[in-house]
Amino acid sequence: MLSIILILSAIGVISGILIFIAYRVLPKEPQSLKKSEEIAENLPGMNCGACSFPGCFAYAQALEKDKDTFFSSTCAVVLQEPELLKGLEEQLGIEIDPSAINNKAVVMCYGNSDNIGEYSGIDSCKSASKLLGGFKRCLYGCLGCGDCMNVCPSDAIHIDEKMKVVVIDPKKCIGCGLCIEECPRDIIKLVPSDANIVYLCNYRSLKNIPGREKCDQGCIRCRKCFKACENDAIIWNEEKGIPEFDFTKCILCGKCIEVCPHDRLIELSNIALKEKAGILRQKKIKKRFTEKPGHCHDVRIL
Repeated sequence: MLSIILILSAIGVISGILIFIAYRVLPKEPQSLKKSEEIAENLPGMNCGACSFPGCFAYAQALEKDKDTFFSSTCAVVLQEPELLKGLEEQLGIEIDPSAINNKAVVMCYGNSDNIGEYSGIDSCKSASKLLGGFKRCLYGCLGCGDCMNVCPSDAIHIDEKMKVVVIDPKKCIGCGLCIEECPRDIIKLVPSDANIVYLCNYRSLKNIPGREKCDQGCIRCRKCFKACENDAIIWNEEKGIPEFDFTKCILCGKCIEVCPHDRLIELSNIALKEKAGILRQKKIKKRFTEKPGHCHDVRIL
């Protein structure tokens, strides 16, 4: 019995000595790792990947190495949370102006394109677009299946049931850009949060493609908006044949909106109002996309 006690005691003493030696000899936790943990406390912890890093801790490690990473790979969620933003500024020793780097996502489509065939496959824009380019007559228009809506972390996206087009509420959108990655038509764009005017047409071909024309409300490239602007805030892109905006010069006089014959221009703040410019109908109840697979909003293209 005594021998057993002595053996166990010896094992305990030896183990204690080995632990002490390991503590003194093995390297301590890197200071950079501790700093990264402190930075991560001021990140949302959503691990959404919108910042281009695999998770918030990986993003924190990148910020620890180079604080300017925040400006090249901005965390859109932090910009919406004053407490997190303040804490991150203190941790990194930088000043961040949210208004200067905050963006909003916009769907550059009116959604008035006719259907040209029958689609009853998987409820996915990516799947539908691979079948003869999609079921809409406009080859560049929104298919309205809701891929983007399913990845939105702020519930800012819904589908206008009448127009079958995605609508993004700028008041809820945090500008993370996840919806852009999901859109197979490259129809969603990020614009500055202080953008005054947005252009709602994605038809890229200068001439109609036989059998795949733009909708009857598509941009006709009349340049009336360009001619009406008295502040040189509209630049006409000759290659694409579309208007582009210099928001530093736009005073939101509204003349370009008034002269557009097809109502392709609208104030960013009015997109979610849907009724302001007669572009999108008002919806009192917002519904999430809940249809069963195989019925993309009950599309039956005849």
